[in-house]
Amino acid sequence: MTSLVEKLDDEEVQEILSTGTDLREYSQQIEKEFNEVENRSINDYIKESQNIASLHTQIGACDDILERMENMLTNFQHVLSNISTEITSLQKKSVSMSVQLTNRQSVRAQLSQFIEDMAVPEEMITAIMETSVVEKDFLGHLNNLNHKLSLVKELSFKESTSVNDVREVLENLKIKAMSKIRTYLLEQIYKFRKPMTNYQVPQNAMLKNKFFFEFILSNERQVAQEICSEYVDTMGKIYFSYFKSYSSRLAALQYEEAASKDDLMGVDDAVSKSLFAKTTSLKNKSTVFTIGNRGDVLNQQLEAPILVPHAQSKNKYSYEALFRSEQYALVDNACREYLFITEFFMVRGAQAQELFNQIMGRTLSLLIKNVETYIQDCFDCIAMFLCIHLILRYQLMCHKRCVPALDKYWDSLQAVIWPRLEIIFRNNIQSVRDCDPTKFTKEMGPHYITRRYAEFSAAIVGISEHFPNELVSRLLLELQNEVECFILRMAAIFPARKEQLIYLINNYDLVLGILMERTRDNSKEAEAFREQLTARSGEYVEEILAPHFGGIIQFVKECEQMLEKEQTEEFRRQERRSLALVANFTANWKTALEEINKEVLLSFPSLITGQTLLQLALTSLLQYYHRFHKLLTPNARTQLVNIHVIKMFIKKYSGSFSL
Repeated sequence: MTSLVEKLDDEEVQEILSTGTDLREYSQQIEKEFNEVENRSINDYIKESQNIASLHTQIGACDDILERMENMLTNFQHVLSNISTEITSLQKKSVSMSVQLTNRQSVRAQLSQFIEDMAVPEEMITAIMETSVVEKDFLGHLNNLNHKLSLVKELSFKESTSVNDVREVLENLKIKAMSKIRTYLLEQIYKFRKPMTNYQVPQNAMLKNKFFFEFILSNERQVAQEICSEYVDTMGKIYFSYFKSYSSRLAALQYEEAASKDDLMGVDDAVSKSLFAKTTSLKNKSTVFTIGNRGDVLNQQLEAPILVPHAQSKNKYSYEALFRSEQYALVDNACREYLFITEFFMVRGAQAQELFNQIMGRTLSLLIKNVETYIQDCFDCIAMFLCIHLILRYQLMCHKRCVPALDKYWDSLQAVIWPRLEIIFRNNIQSVRDCDPTKFTKEMGPHYITRRYAEFSAAIVGISEHFPNELVSRLLLELQNEVECFILRMAAIFPARKEQLIYLINNYDLVLGILMERTRDNSKEAEAFREQLTARSGEYVEEILAPHFGGIIQFVKECEQMLEKEQTEEFRRQERRSLALVANFTANWKTALEEINKEVLLSFPSLITGQTLLQLALTSLLQYYHRFHKLLTPNARTQLVNIHVIKMFIKKYSGSFSL
């Protein structure tokens, strides 16, 4: 049914149906046409029969050719398959051969190196047996011999039979080399024993051939110990002899007169037999309380060349200068020695320290004993304190040179000096405490104890700036307190308060001036005396103004207090009093200023101090005068001297003033 519908949908069928043609007739017509076409096709086929036969023959021939090609390709594929298998096999063989070649080359290299290491060349034998140890060729073959000996020693533990072939030859060469090296090193050590020898020359020669000792140490420790012991014994005696002689010669350069137990801060000059005694010349002696140029040992002289006694026989030096020279000589020699033994004998840490102590031990003990001998009778605090700071600086210098070997020595020296320094320091404090002010004359200038304290305190503070010490700070504070108490006790012997203030200002000003000149402005000592000086100066200004202008000053204070308490009526009743004060001031102010100027300049030996106090007094006067002017009635103001007139007048005494 579906097929019929599809046929009906065909355009040609629809056309036939639309024209009304008979389908049977149309079918017969179509069949007839098919037969005609078939007949024509048969005729065409018959006409082309020969060609078709020929084509058939050709197709058959092609099939044969293709079959033969197929067989050839099949055979070729089989051959290619065999070739691929062979290539894979060859690759495996190549890899295997490459591995074998690498292994053989590795073995060959190791065997070649082993044979080279084990073989003893004729050149080596000749060089070791006949060449001098100082020649470069000998050192090269010695390195090679050392390598062979190490290898033989290692192989001996593995029971290698090849070792037996060269053991005897190498042992003989080792014995010969060690004999020559031992002789050479001992000769270098014996050179140190010659007088006036420069130790650096043989030491540098030994360092240049430091492998000699390494060779002996690795092959025969007994011989190495012998060489080391000979060096230690030789250098120990040399250093001890040198420093013993040098110390004794330096001692001859010290000032013949030294500080004694009487050279204390509180001992009176008139009865003292110290370095400050009037009958003793200070030209050839160091001072006890003044540092002067002695502090140079910590600065420009710290690394200066050491003193040569025979060249300085006519000169005399303080103890700290001799101490510096001796300790710097020790630092120079000890650092060089420590660096030498660590490099040549190949020791570090505790071993290096022990070896250094064996060489320098007696010398260090001698130097410590010499310091002990001097310190036990030393009364010079500055000298001892300079020595302590020399120790600190030289210890730091040793550390910068990577030489810690002298640390215990430096500690021992400080342990000797510090107790004695503290004792003498406290003796000075006690001497000030025991001073009786009544035995001194009534002089308002700076006291000699004040001057001594100022110089001494400035010296100690200046020295200790880089290495502060708690004990020193505490001792300085105790001394400062005692000196302040002494100054107050001395001031108390003057009956008038103004004289007491003059005495206090002169002494405080002296101390402050010296401290500021020699130390930092912000030191604790300077600050304490600055406060005292400021307070006493203000009080002194009030004292010198009071006789001449006391009425005005009192009036200003009382009236300002009245106004503050709002006592207006009481304030108004002060007009008559103010007029009297104005009249008195107008009549006497110029004379009063001249008397104040004369009094101030005569009371203070220091012109700067006098000028400062005068300016302070005049400034205070102007301030009171200005306040007085504001408290006056208009009537009284007209009678008062103009403040600008006063300013112009006092300019001749000091600089310009401002309220």
